[in-house]
Amino acid sequence: MAGKKTVFVDSDILVIGGGFGGCGAAYESRYWGRDKKVVVVEKANIERSGAVAQGLYAINCYMGMRWGENEPEDYVRYQRNDLMGLVREDLGYDIGRHVDSTVHKFEEWGLPIMTDPATGRYQREGKWQIMIHGESYKPIVAEAARKAADAVYNRIMVTHLLMDKKKPNRVAGAVGFNVRTGDFYVFQSKAVIVAAGGASHIFKPHSAGEGMGRTWYAPWSSASAYALPIRVGAKMTQMENRIVLTRFKDGYGPVGAYFLHLKTYTQNGYGEPYEPAWRQSIEDMVGDYVNHEPVPTCLRNHAFLKEVEAGRGPIRMVTKEAFKDPHKEIVGWENFLGMTIGQAVVWAANNIDPKEVNPELVMSEPYVMGSHATCSGAWASGPEDYAPDEYQWGYNRMMTVDGLFGAGDTLGGTPHKFSSGSFTEGRLAGKAANKYVDDLGTNPPEVSEDEYLELKEMIYQPLETYRVGRNEITAGTVSPTYLLPLSGLQRLEKIMDEYCGGVGQRYMVNEPLMMRGKELLKMLKEDLANLGADSLHQLQRAWELHHRVLASECVTAHTMFREETRWPGYYYRGDHPKLDDKNWHCFTLSQYDERTGEFEMEKAPVYHLVDDVKQAAE
Repeated sequence: MAGKKTVFVDSDILVIGGGFGGCGAAYESRYWGRDKKVVVVEKANIERSGAVAQGLYAINCYMGMRWGENEPEDYVRYQRNDLMGLVREDLGYDIGRHVDSTVHKFEEWGLPIMTDPATGRYQREGKWQIMIHGESYKPIVAEAARKAADAVYNRIMVTHLLMDKKKPNRVAGAVGFNVRTGDFYVFQSKAVIVAAGGASHIFKPHSAGEGMGRTWYAPWSSASAYALPIRVGAKMTQMENRIVLTRFKDGYGPVGAYFLHLKTYTQNGYGEPYEPAWRQSIEDMVGDYVNHEPVPTCLRNHAFLKEVEAGRGPIRMVTKEAFKDPHKEIVGWENFLGMTIGQAVVWAANNIDPKEVNPELVMSEPYVMGSHATCSGAWASGPEDYAPDEYQWGYNRMMTVDGLFGAGDTLGGTPHKFSSGSFTEGRLAGKAANKYVDDLGTNPPEVSEDEYLELKEMIYQPLETYRVGRNEITAGTVSPTYLLPLSGLQRLEKIMDEYCGGVGQRYMVNEPLMMRGKELLKMLKEDLANLGADSLHQLQRAWELHHRVLASECVTAHTMFREETRWPGYYYRGDHPKLDDKNWHCFTLSQYDERTGEFEMEKAPVYHLVDDVKQAAE
């Protein structure tokens, strides 16, 4: 577009996303690449960006190896158990053996970690969680990344990756625009690490109206972690493995601290325990998985949903007992004031005092978040000293596109990374990216001028579409010539909710529903060419919508491909209602062809590298 200044930035390692994965990548890239130029690009401001922007009350991934609390093998068993057998054990082990050193760095940098006065150990909230004073968690970690990087470009919405004009299937950089000035940015780099956010707001939120943005996960996580690599042909894995979480009603406050630290529990609307009543029916559906300890999250969800369907809701968290203890009452309130202040406000506004009233719980809409309790994301190479040959192609955490690495939400197969694990995975990617750059020698990638100029025109088109089309209406927002980003988003959420297992359908899908959903997604995608943006902020929203739609197509393709119900409580295949380990104890892989708009699907084997507890004891 004429009038938009083009800014060129060269680097050795380009990090897209300034959350915990990106901060870890920047930090470690500098450690191993003292002579390299490291650049970080962030959509917001790195000081308060990513899922931990508002704060966090616990670090959810810490082994405690120096005190003999857990080993990396235990972490792999935990991942494998909760994900019903399907995880990349090589990637999980790799995080487990390094994550403690990450947490120790956080403490050195000034993060206040609570300790047990009797033992001097970190105060545990659960087997994997340690308690922190985390209001400034992100600024502390961001400071380390800022000091490590040569430059941090805030307020840049990255829309597309650039490919090497000399060699196919090799990344060469990225393009985007400044959401404040409108300047166009061309980033050329020898290696790219994608550490952007996963996908919220692809399914219709449980909250509606004024509360539609009140989701459990960060609403600014717009699926860039997936859309960027999908578009350039990187293989994706387990994108059907969305997550649905139990949360406090209306405020979406997390429940983990209440279960683990305050020792609260749940009851149905009649004050009765309900999970044991569903154990046998769950075993009939999924087999022995229900007898594992702890019971997988999705199966606990399933019992919750079945109890409500049976007419015995609402499900409540029993807080009245715990809150009689003044210390636990303080912890309960501070847990939300430190990271989900909206939940405290909702309780106050609705006359809910957890000391007097057991608050209601609800199931969230689905999210696709590779750093949380799902395996969704890009298919990546594993560590050379631990990964099976089929999982290893030269550089740790590199996708199937040369020079393209990932961390955090971006990479699949490694659930339960959370903040510390995502930072650790960023470190692993940063180290490997340095080796990749060193091995390039005198053959670096080059961006294509034709490609980035074509993308520039495409990126700014919504501004021009609105400028021309706004004169065709005199009032309101409905135009015959353009679609506003919010309208497109609501249309996407409706499609995914109704045809791909959202909360409105009680998470139920089947092939006919998804076939129709694919048709509707295709039509929506065609209409995105007519997006109109009246400002740079709306231009950002337009490209976030593009990313969400592409990721949603991938989620739908994967969900259709896996013909079983692997994770009841997250979603159900009505036409394949049981778990089928004989045919589907495998990973699902997809590769997108931008020319045809289709996803090619395949299976990949699951390798169990860590013995279960009983075998290990023998």
